[in-house]
Amino acid sequence: MRKSELIYSYMLEMSLEKKKRVLTQAEMAKALGISLSTVNNALKPLRRMGAVSVKARSLSVTDPKKALYFWAATRNVEKDIIYSTRADGSVSEIEKRMPHDTIYAAYSAYKFRFRDVPADYSEVYVYSDSVAEIKKRFGENASRPNLFVLRKDISKMTLANIFVDIWNLKEWYAKEFLKSVEERINGILA
Repeated sequence: MRKSELIYSYMLEMSLEKKKRVLTQAEMAKALGISLSTVNNALKPLRRMGAVSVKARSLSVTDPKKALYFWAATRNVEKDIIYSTRADGSVSEIEKRMPHDTIYAAYSAYKFRFRDVPADYSEVYVYSDSVAEIKKRFGENASRPNLFVLRKDISKMTLANIFVDIWNLKEWYAKEFLKSVEERINGILA
């Protein structure tokens, strides 16, 4: 994930999940361990489109949904895949066999967060640093992959991350998951 995406994730977590729409660039830089100029540059397109309003000492997230759509449109999940394979077993069995430091993404993240699924799914996406361990558990299989490991550059899965990751997936049921996440986000913003 690019640094700008970490900034969007933090900003959207604050505004959607913590109901904090007024932030500072310095706060984001410190929380993420990145430079203030990187934060400033990442916010430029959001400022141009009116998703954020930047003042001398703060910034306001004026349109979280617009910021979310911008991030979704610029995210490239495929670029962050560091390992994929065909794993035997059901989705639930694959999820149970993951190392403890795994952060579930996409469909699995939705399932664990909301204790529900809007459609059956057959791919498991995770963020993990334990690629060697996952390879040991699942092996190498050249068939069509159903397990995808993404570079772990996040410490938790947020509602915005779930939306953005699913937005970027091409399976037919991604649309059902996306619709459901969007309804939940609309409920928060109402």
